[in-house]
Amino acid sequence: MSKERFTSRVAVFAIIRQGDEILLQKRVNTGYKDGFYDLGAAGHLEKSESLQMAMQREIQEELGIDVALEDIEFSSIVHKNDIETKLEYINTYFVIKKYGGEPSIMEPEKNAELQWVNINNLPNNLINDRKLALKNIVNNVSYSEMGWKHES
Repeated sequence: MSKERFTSRVAVFAIIRQGDEILLQKRVNTGYKDGFYDLGAAGHLEKSESLQMAMQREIQEELGIDVALEDIEFSSIVHKNDIETKLEYINTYFVIKKYGGEPSIMEPEKNAELQWVNINNLPNNLINDRKLALKNIVNNVSYSEMGWKHES
């Protein structure tokens, strides 16, 4: 008997760094975790684009800054089974240390503020899998799972 292949949602997230500080945005009017902090830029992979291309596009759309593909450094993947939304995601995280321009809010209808915070002093209302991705940087972990029954 053949099984139908599952198609997962894939998202990209930018961990924009200046030393020990990272850029966060505060979500508003998105329908998901509004009032919570998220990483500097995030979005979904579109058909016919690589993960790095998606990250480059999202950073430009959301923050108005330019990043060369070679400056988009893979950090980790979190395979997330979101209990709240009942959706499964493969979240890919990239570290950005070099970019052109000054980060600005380009989508004020979705982003209430930008804030630089120390990676070791994160706000309590940072979305959980984003916290895990930042912990992965500190611990040099490239893959994690979240929300699956086999986790302890």
